[in-house]
Amino acid sequence: MYQLDITLRRGQNLAARDRGGTSDPYVKFKLGGKEVFRSKTIHKNLNPVWEEKACILIDNPRESLYIKVFDYDFGLQDDFIGSAFLDLASLELNRQTDVTLSLKDPHYPDHDLGSILLSVLLAPREEQREVTMLMRKSWKRSSKFQTQSLRLSDLHRKSQLWRGIVSVTLIEGRELKAMDANGLSDPYVKFRLGHQKYKSKIVPKTLNPQWREQFDFHLYEERGGIIDITVWDKDAGKKDDFIGRCQVDLSTLSKEQTHKLEMPLEEGEGCLVLLVTLTASAAVTISDLSVNSLEDQKEREEILKRYSPMTMFHNMKDVGFLQVKVIRAEALMAADVTGKSDPFCVVELNNDRLLTHTVYKNLNPEWNKIFTFNIKDIHSVLEVTVYDEDRDRSADFLGKVAIPLLSIQNGEQKAYVLKNKQLTGPTKGVIYLEIDVIFNAVKASIRTLMPKEEKYIEEENRLSKQLLLRNFIRMKRCIMVLINAAYYISSCFDWDSPPRSLAAFLLFLFVVWNFELYMIPLALLLLLAWNYFLIVSGKDNRQHDTSVWNMSFAQDDTKRHCQVVEDMLEDEEEEDDRDDKDSEKKGFMNRLYAIQEVCVTVQNILDEVASFGERIKNTFNWTVPFLSWLAIFALSVFTIILYFIPLRYIVLVWGINKFTKKLRSPYAIDNNELLDFLSRVPSDVQVVQYHELKQDPSHSPSKRKKNNPG
Repeated sequence: MYQLDITLRRGQNLAARDRGGTSDPYVKFKLGGKEVFRSKTIHKNLNPVWEEKACILIDNPRESLYIKVFDYDFGLQDDFIGSAFLDLASLELNRQTDVTLSLKDPHYPDHDLGSILLSVLLAPREEQREVTMLMRKSWKRSSKFQTQSLRLSDLHRKSQLWRGIVSVTLIEGRELKAMDANGLSDPYVKFRLGHQKYKSKIVPKTLNPQWREQFDFHLYEERGGIIDITVWDKDAGKKDDFIGRCQVDLSTLSKEQTHKLEMPLEEGEGCLVLLVTLTASAAVTISDLSVNSLEDQKEREEILKRYSPMTMFHNMKDVGFLQVKVIRAEALMAADVTGKSDPFCVVELNNDRLLTHTVYKNLNPEWNKIFTFNIKDIHSVLEVTVYDEDRDRSADFLGKVAIPLLSIQNGEQKAYVLKNKQLTGPTKGVIYLEIDVIFNAVKASIRTLMPKEEKYIEEENRLSKQLLLRNFIRMKRCIMVLINAAYYISSCFDWDSPPRSLAAFLLFLFVVWNFELYMIPLALLLLLAWNYFLIVSGKDNRQHDTSVWNMSFAQDDTKRHCQVVEDMLEDEEEEDDRDDKDSEKKGFMNRLYAIQEVCVTVQNILDEVASFGERIKNTFNWTVPFLSWLAIFALSVFTIILYFIPLRYIVLVWGINKFTKKLRSPYAIDNNELLDFLSRVPSDVQVVQYHELKQDPSHSPSKRKKNNPG
């Protein structure tokens, strides 16, 4: 058994296949007749830069790797550019080699079709069972998500544990290269450390961008590692322009110390300013059920002491402790032709990701593993996903559950019904988990008012008729609330109902005559208290069924509108399954290609605006009691401050703080506490995704297992 690590770097002078004298190239790797890797598509470029990595297991090192390059044609058959073979037998073991392969077309052997540059490393493996982990990225086309196939042996499961945290703050760029016709750029930055990635926001029309973004990487190697950094210029409707690159060698940095780095860009102009800090590893472990930290009385007391109220101002990033027991699953979906599956489990908390071992040929696997995590944000969502391991291709999805930490009942073993990828409906099987959460409420409250941690790799947004229409309906519903409120106020002015208008008139006179600024937070406080009273007294049923009903309404309304755009947009799932079809008919998709990015932007804006309104509603509806209580506390404090302190003093303190903030903390990350608070409140879509499905007693997997012992 051998492992082949390949880095697809770039192409040079590729053949033009489009009418504009350019191509949209992507690359496939094939081994033994099977596709093992596909790169992303680089649009309108004959010298594309990919910088993508793949890790492939090989049984026979005497085989050749078949490399094919295609030109992507939207809605049409992709054009063949050229191919080449990499003779694996010619590679020296355990040595990184740079390879340049000339592309050929068997039908036109004399044509110059360009070349592909690779870096390859071939290393032996002892046995298949001792492979630590395989992360083979199966890249689809540019409009598709990237998926990962992961493989982990029980013997080496600890190799996935990180030994430290690398905290990176992207401050600014200076005198970057102008890439646009207006003499400016729209720069953003990509970071890569191993398989971990991060992409910054885009700063439009500047050569001296200010980002002020902070994120963390996991450090797996004792000797450090190298962070690859590339800077790009965003171009709508075409390939982004490469501005420059640099690297940070972590082995040269001392730990437990913040380093300010000014990194000049290679192959470009200007520099980046970074803050990099290396800290010791967080308390992340994997163990068997026999090793339980919370059952050991001494260890439990130490954990409780670490998160007691006395330590509320010590290490603000360490909010709490999470222990997850992944016990077993029952009645899983059969993913293999044998009627069985090879299931393993992935446990994720934000960017922390751990795996169980694989149980082969079993639909009722038992893992009996304990995972522990440090909690940096109590509003995080624990995601547990079950996959079927496949050696020759990406792992098959079997089911998933998403559990908000604040909804967990400590020490209770529960059977969670597995859901589909979108978390909108059930799939086959259940998984048994036992979860414990210990956290410091003061730290958690303070952390709520800070920026939310972003995931390394967010799923690439793509155009979907269902999603676009659903977001439109959600947006329409939010607007209708405002319109109905305006109609209600207008009816009071028109005296449509004399008693109501008289009461509104008297209330108006009383409020205006006695109005003080502190009454604004007081009114919001009374609204929260009133909704709480309705929920406690059982007179309000919105908390349980409104969001679910709204989502059902949105889905029904979406179905009614789907026919309008049926011929304009392809279905999401059909697009995922489409691969290498010989030919496709031309349709409206070909014309929509030019405006696809605009449509995605509109789709995302609708989602953000609708989510903003839904989050405000869910705050007052007590969807997350912790956040509603925090809002009550904040509104009470504001009411008292506004009542006792003159407004001029409040404005004076606010202005002094704003003017001196950059002087006191020149590299502080700007944030808005109110928006950070609302980002923790779930939207109606997330409420449905986090809703726990009830297991049908008549279809209990345990009962079926007893009736069918085989």
